[in-house]
Amino acid sequence: MDSTAEGTESRRSGRRLDRDTVIKEALRVVDREGSRALTMRGLGQELGVEAMSLYRYVTGREDLLEGIVVCLLEGVTAELANARPASWQQYLQTLAHIVRDLALEHPLAFPLVATRHPAAPWLRPPLRSLEVVEDFLTTLGEFGFSDEQKVGAYRSFTSFLLGQLLLEAAARGDGVAPPEEPFDEGDADVPNRDGRIQLSPGSEVLRLRPMLSENHGAEEFELSLESLLDRIELEVSQ
Repeated sequence: MDSTAEGTESRRSGRRLDRDTVIKEALRVVDREGSRALTMRGLGQELGVEAMSLYRYVTGREDLLEGIVVCLLEGVTAELANARPASWQQYLQTLAHIVRDLALEHPLAFPLVATRHPAAPWLRPPLRSLEVVEDFLTTLGEFGFSDEQKVGAYRSFTSFLLGQLLLEAAARGDGVAPPEEPFDEGDADVPNRDGRIQLSPGSEVLRLRPMLSENHGAEEFELSLESLLDRIELEVSQ
C-alpha cells in the first residue's frame, strides 16, 4: 500500500496506525472473544481499515499472536523493574503475583503466554521472556544462589505458575469464552460427552457438587506458593 492509501485508511479509521496500535487492538479482541476469534479481516474491521492494510505492520495472524505475548510480558518486565526485594522469597512472591494478576486480567489471552513456543527452546512458559528470565537468574544470584540452584528454582517456579495459573485462567475465562463445538470425528469419543453422562442420585459427584464448584483459587495459589518457597529454601540450605 502506498503512503496516500495508508493516509486515507488512517483518516477513515480515525486513528493513526502503527504496530503497537494493531497489537493492542488484537489483544482487546482476544480478551473479549478468545484467540480463535482473531483474524486479519476481523481485526481490520475493528480498526476501520482493510485487512491488507495490516500487513504493513504485522506479517500475519501468527505475528499478531506473538505480538500479544510480547505485549503482555512487557508489562511483567516493567513491574519487575520497580521491585526492590529484600529477600529472594519476596522476589519470587512479587513475581508470582505479577504473573497471576496478568493471568486473571487476561484469562483468554494468558493461554497464549503459557502454550506458544518460546523463541529459545530452553525457555519455559509462562516466564518465556528473555528479559524476565535474565532478571530472575540475576536476582537469585545476588541472593547467593549457585548456578544449579538458580536453574532448579527456575524450573520449579515455572512449573508451579504454569499449572496453577492455567487452571485459574480457565475458570475465569469460562464464562466469557464462546463455546467451542467438538470436531465431528464420526463415532469417535470426544471429551465433551462427559458432561452429558447421567449420574445416579447417590453419586458422590452430585452430592459434593456444591463443594466442587467453590472457587478457592487465591487460597490455593498462596498455599502452593508457600510450599514451593519452603522447598526451594530447603534445597538452597543443603
